[in-house]
Amino acid sequence: NLGQVAAQRMGAAEVLTDPSSLYESNYMGKGDLSDTDMVITVRNTLASVQNGESYRYDELVKTMQATKNSDLEAQLVTALKALSASVAYLDIIHHEKLLCLVFRMSLWDLKPHVMDALVALLISLAVTTGKYLDPCLNMLVRHFLPPDWVVKRLSQHRVMKQKMEVLSRVHEALLKICILFPRAPSRILDMLPKINKKGQVVEIFVENLLKLENSLMGQDDGSKIFMMVMERLRDMDLEIDWDYIPQDDSSRGMFDMELEDEVEDNMKEGDELPVGSLTSDGNVVFESLDKLMVLSFDHLESCKLDGRLDQVFEKLFEAFEKFILDIDKIKVSQFLMFYACSLDPENCGVKFASKLMDIFLFSNKPTTRQVSPSLLWMSAMAYLASYLARGKFLPSVTTLIQLCLLSKNFRLVDECADYCRTCNDDINSDANQIFYSGCQAIMYVLCFRMRSILAVPCFRSELIPLESILMHKLNPLKECLPWVVAEFLKQAKAGGLFVVSDSFIFDKLLESKRLDAFFPFDPCLLKSSNSFISRNFIYWSMVRPTYDKDDDDEEDAEIIVNGDEESGEEEEDDVDHVIDKMSITPKHSFMNEMERDRLLKMSSLIRPSISPQSF
Repeated sequence: NLGQVAAQRMGAAEVLTDPSSLYESNYMGKGDLSDTDMVITVRNTLASVQNGESYRYDELVKTMQATKNSDLEAQLVTALKALSASVAYLDIIHHEKLLCLVFRMSLWDLKPHVMDALVALLISLAVTTGKYLDPCLNMLVRHFLPPDWVVKRLSQHRVMKQKMEVLSRVHEALLKICILFPRAPSRILDMLPKINKKGQVVEIFVENLLKLENSLMGQDDGSKIFMMVMERLRDMDLEIDWDYIPQDDSSRGMFDMELEDEVEDNMKEGDELPVGSLTSDGNVVFESLDKLMVLSFDHLESCKLDGRLDQVFEKLFEAFEKFILDIDKIKVSQFLMFYACSLDPENCGVKFASKLMDIFLFSNKPTTRQVSPSLLWMSAMAYLASYLARGKFLPSVTTLIQLCLLSKNFRLVDECADYCRTCNDDINSDANQIFYSGCQAIMYVLCFRMRSILAVPCFRSELIPLESILMHKLNPLKECLPWVVAEFLKQAKAGGLFVVSDSFIFDKLLESKRLDAFFPFDPCLLKSSNSFISRNFIYWSMVRPTYDKDDDDEEDAEIIVNGDEESGEEEEDDVDHVIDKMSITPKHSFMNEMERDRLLKMSSLIRPSISPQSF
């Protein structure tokens, strides 16, 4: 036959004509066999098992076990190559021991040329008949979680180089299998392990997920990959304990707190970081989450360069809506959306605001979510307000503000006005939380953007209904955050939006249940992540309010906010004086003893925004 002819030409006819010669010595160790000879020999060996002959098969198995024996390394490579050309001769029953050895091998234990031989065998096994697709994929995906000895030595150049050598071959093999076997991508995602580890193991795992998303798999299964990445980011985010955040005893309002804690004068541009922000300090969660966010940011930049950021954004928002949007006390993960928007403000930036508005405006739409619908809609408003206030990159910001707050397409102001006209006599705060969240969103955005909004005459006129909304019997000023209300009224008066009179004085606000102080895009907590965010972020120090920030003569002003920068009075340390200064007028305090005590116990890093940190 052709095999015998080929073998004769190579000078090894006795291998086929006289199988007994294989018993004389270890045929795997014969150095005079060519690759063709070896293929024929291995095929005969595999076939002999079914005839009850096991000696040659046992020798082959022994060779496959020599992964850590350098003396048998050449024989192992030869056997792997021969098996790659003999996949059709393998039988899942008769050669179970051999196949199990192959699927238990680890690229981490092998040298590069041995890795290449094993990867070639896995590709052949996966695509030749499809019978071995799942075990091959599972064996490859298993390398996404490196062994402990690799993780502990990643600081060593040799181990880092080995990591790159292993994972590059894994992804190359997965790509080839996906091209040759169309149903492979969906099988890969089903096999990705659920991990409960921390530190560098998670970083390597997420790094590999993002590489999968950037490959052929990302076209059809990118949403599932982003779901896994976002879920992992969320889980690590929630592991951050507030006890790790340094606390002090001061009681400052949100905007003044950001000014006082600002450290940009001592840092380079792009490195601005809140005092007391989260750093590793030996805590593996902080450091790992920071690195994962940077990996994700880099991936988004790569997507932009590839021209597929718009496609990726849709998948990212889907993951964000499922895992992040309705989570209280999230600290960092939400900035993945913020950064994606900053990379494409005209498209992704506008889409993000529009999608959040859709969630709010369709608040009567049935939901299959397991969370409270009102919580979801209020979260959407908190995100929208924080996003519109903080996004330095937003295109033609007055136009976007009009789109979300004033236009007939979205009409947040009109929505709130309509609610006031149609609401029943129930003024119970719990029944009107969505309305209050809308009012707070409007006031919060205007604290940052009022000057630019009022500079456009038509926008000023469209804000006219706001006065009647705030004076309605539902009393949103009583339910919204005092810090937001005070700053908003101060700017409204200075900008001539409407007359701030005694009608707006409110007292004993703690009799009502106030909205949560959650502004998701307050300054980013992690240093490396913040270096990506800060260049496109509006800090309170950058805001030009309608009043003069340097004017400290406010004795006759009706609106006085907490912690005026130029005060310098010794009474600043007096609790009663501080609390009195946070009132709409010095003669009326909206804080009682319980509120005063609560403020003193709160961390300045989370006050008043209980999560995440405001400066």
